[in-house]
Amino acid sequence: MNLREFSPTQPVILGFDPGRDKCGLAVIGLDRQLHYHQVVPANAAIATIETLRQKYPISMMVMGDQTTAKQWKQRLQKELVEPLNIILVDERYTTLEARDRYWQMYPPKGLTKLLPQGMRQPPRPIDDIVAILLIERYLNRLAESVNS
Repeated sequence: MNLREFSPTQPVILGFDPGRDKCGLAVIGLDRQLHYHQVVPANAAIATIETLRQKYPISMMVMGDQTTAKQWKQRLQKELVEPLNIILVDERYTTLEARDRYWQMYPPKGLTKLLPQGMRQPPRPIDDIVAILLIERYLNRLAESVNS
């Protein structure tokens, strides 16, 4: 688990990449500081979200808008102890972007370095990195609307 030793005092955003088998979660501050990211089994997602809400001042959730989004949004609104504002974000191409971001966050070592980046496969699921990208997309959209 990638938890920082301190808890932020400013509100943070929870990123959620929902899936049938596994889900990506990330917590990022409005200052774009990454506090947490992990891939969890889908059946543990709601319990993990509740745990994160106890640890971090989560102000809202940003969630991908594709495959299982509608079912997950209904389920979250029904099962979370306290309701959470959920914003849907366009998640097209996030898996490709997440693969590139994975190698930025975890530079390849050994023989993997010799492969062209497009041929490298991350050695683990990257749904948590997709959750990071969803938050960044939301924050970028906010910044654009402020600056226009």
